[in-house]
Amino acid sequence: MISELLAYRTIFFKTNRKNHKVAFMKILHTSDWHIGRSLYGRKRYYEFSAFLDWLAEFIKTQSIDALLIAGDVFDISTPSNRAQELYYRFLCKVSASCCRHIVVIAGNHDSPSFLNAPKELLRALNVHVVGSITENPEDEVITLAGSSYIPEAIVCAVPYLRDRDIRIVEAGESIEDKNTKLIDGLQRHYADVCSIAEGKQKKYKQTNQISFIPIIGMGHLFTAGGKTVDGDGVRELYVGSLAHVDKDVFPACLDYLALGHLHVSQKVGAAEYMRYSGSPIPMGYGEAYHKKSVVIVEFSNDLQPKITLHPVPCFQALERISGGIDEITERIHELKSKGSNAWLEIEYTGTEIAGNLRELIDEAVADTAMEIRRIKNKRVIERIISRTCEDETLDDLNVNDVFIRCLNTYEVLADERPALIQSYKEIITSLQEEDANAE
Repeated sequence: MISELLAYRTIFFKTNRKNHKVAFMKILHTSDWHIGRSLYGRKRYYEFSAFLDWLAEFIKTQSIDALLIAGDVFDISTPSNRAQELYYRFLCKVSASCCRHIVVIAGNHDSPSFLNAPKELLRALNVHVVGSITENPEDEVITLAGSSYIPEAIVCAVPYLRDRDIRIVEAGESIEDKNTKLIDGLQRHYADVCSIAEGKQKKYKQTNQISFIPIIGMGHLFTAGGKTVDGDGVRELYVGSLAHVDKDVFPACLDYLALGHLHVSQKVGAAEYMRYSGSPIPMGYGEAYHKKSVVIVEFSNDLQPKITLHPVPCFQALERISGGIDEITERIHELKSKGSNAWLEIEYTGTEIAGNLRELIDEAVADTAMEIRRIKNKRVIERIISRTCEDETLDDLNVNDVFIRCLNTYEVLADERPALIQSYKEIITSLQEEDANAE
């Protein structure tokens, strides 16, 4: 009996003066792992492995009861065997720990059918996977029960909602019409799912004499006013966000909303209980100096949950160095003196054209553990930015840059561009959302 109490010390029920039970639960919220992502051709499996090992140990030391993964588990819809191995090994390890529930939703980078394929098998490990919406919204409502099969929380596990999931296309629609339909469709879907959750909550309270069972929402989307990341290596990650939704679209019954998609850890507006956990490792140099974290949410009564951000260690330093030759080499020598193993992105902004830039930098990092991942010669780029040149590569452009070049080439008028750009973004989104694994 003592050992059982110790094993479930954070999941227990106390009786209050009215003889009603109150649930205690500790939840960890994370998202946007992007397992398998590389950085300018450099594989990053060591970082992903180190993070997942750290997370498994952190869950154990913090006595976490439930883990919520809010989308973008993988970076692409067809992850490599090594990426899959890291994911499934982690799930097995955590499911055998104190964490008795894991809920995974798909993000816009995930293949819904790929994530869903082993869902029945994973359910035996108390891993609940929701890769896509179905005809029945109840499939997205997951009850987390304790060791005595008493409900402790209800999760509205809403995956990334694709355009075709929530909007019917009609000829002649304006951009405003399309965005309004997207937001309305998303709002209706959350309302339907949360209505089912409220019905279950009421039933559980009556049946089990529990005064409080939290309803926790999940989602993978772009909220209005959300902070994003600029910079190479991450700018294409937000493709698929045609409409930005306001926090008012989410039902008031939610006691916490665990979101994914934005890589900066943040609240939604001023709402403490609506949060993005952010990505756990920097996906590019634009995130190099961001403090990465996971979120712990503790429910102990019907008051506001206790929300704590816990820092994630840095597993691989990224360093962006910008300036003239002297500034760049001086900074490299500083890092060298500290024994740094950072991956470097160099941006030369000097006034003179440095034809031997690569040789100078290679010499500066010689006999160190540092790696040069990219060198950008801003002087060269400025000279050729208005025309195609053999020195310019696709690394210097993203899909939107290419389209803007086309508009410039054909001298498209400024007042005609917004509609064309919006249509182009819809086409790119449609291509991104195609599930390569579906049949």
